[in-house]
Amino acid sequence: MRRGLVHVLAWLLATGAAVTLSWWGVHTVMAGTAYDPPRALPIKAADATAKEPKPPATPSERTPPPKRRTPSAPPRTDEPASTPPPSPTPTKPPSPSPASTTTVTGQVKSYDTDGGRAVFDLGRTSASLVSATPGAGWSMQVWKTESWIRVEFSSGADRVSVFCTWHDGPPRVEIGTY
Repeated sequence: MRRGLVHVLAWLLATGAAVTLSWWGVHTVMAGTAYDPPRALPIKAADATAKEPKPPATPSERTPPPKRRTPSAPPRTDEPASTPPPSPTPTKPPSPSPASTTTVTGQVKSYDTDGGRAVFDLGRTSASLVSATPGAGWSMQVWKTESWIRVEFSSGADRVSVFCTWHDGPPRVEIGTY
């Protein structure tokens, strides 16, 4: 009986140690892959009169008209009918704090490779990574410094790097296969 209890205790200790070590290893690796939350890029306003929208090709592509909202409360009867309803006062949206704002000063360009896609916002004197998506069966790593960003896609022994540098001039992107 005592021998069986010792075996069970040894098994529990070994299993607990293995689970703890595995969790610590995965946590350490995953902590290095955290990304900033995605940000919405502004859409440049084009002259609305210059481009006419194309009609949908098929009826299934048409969007349904917006539904009308019904008033939640009946209108008051004690006010005269000739008085227009009060107009809502416009509210100014809160200005974002300087620490949380990122300005898009350049051009967003996408680079497709065998390993995946990397999208950069290329400014005049710097660049930022908008997104990086590995292809099916590929994994990805990202390195960032003050003057360059490297996105590496890997699958087995195959490696594809998208390297964006701007330390000695405007940003430039190089793609290498290793």
